[in-house]
Amino acid sequence: MVVLNRIYTRTGDKGDTALSDGSRVAKHDPRVEAYGTVDELNATLGLCRLHADGDLAAQLSVIQNDLFDLGADLSRPNMAADDEAGYPVLRIIDAQVDRLEAEIDAMNARLTPLRSFILPGGSALAAHLHLARTVCRRAERRATELLAGGDVNAAAIRYLNRLSDWLFVAGRIANEDGASDILWVPGASR
Repeated sequence: MVVLNRIYTRTGDKGDTALSDGSRVAKHDPRVEAYGTVDELNATLGLCRLHADGDLAAQLSVIQNDLFDLGADLSRPNMAADDEAGYPVLRIIDAQVDRLEAEIDAMNARLTPLRSFILPGGSALAAHLHLARTVCRRAERRATELLAGGDVNAAAIRYLNRLSDWLFVAGRIANEDGASDILWVPGASR
């Protein structure tokens, strides 16, 4: 368990921060950008939960916890050193991705197939879920940037990819199982 009895440390006052392995990097480092965007996504899901109830609220709660796991995963760059850490290193695992897929399948079974793209909006919850989806896609872009230059857990990338799909389908569920989706009409304002 983490104990935070002092919030400010002053260690980042010169523009750098510590990764979970103790190494220090600039606050604009691509790894910090990646887990910072995951944190932004988590805050956006907090807004979603203000409007959610029942199963959707419970699932969002689990996802928010997963996103802390994901942030911890992305903040530790050297997967080869995990066994030497002296503590269990937190990494996203395939079972978390599998759970998202099962939830997507269950939600999607309630929906009629789309015949058009949909515009973000409808209910307040759907609008927030669509916003979260776009933040999730940005987090995924940031995380995949790390693939070129370093060590990234493949399950973490899959989790973000699947989560954006989950958020899209959940947005449709929040719009009365798609009945209140706002369909895109190509060229409607010409």
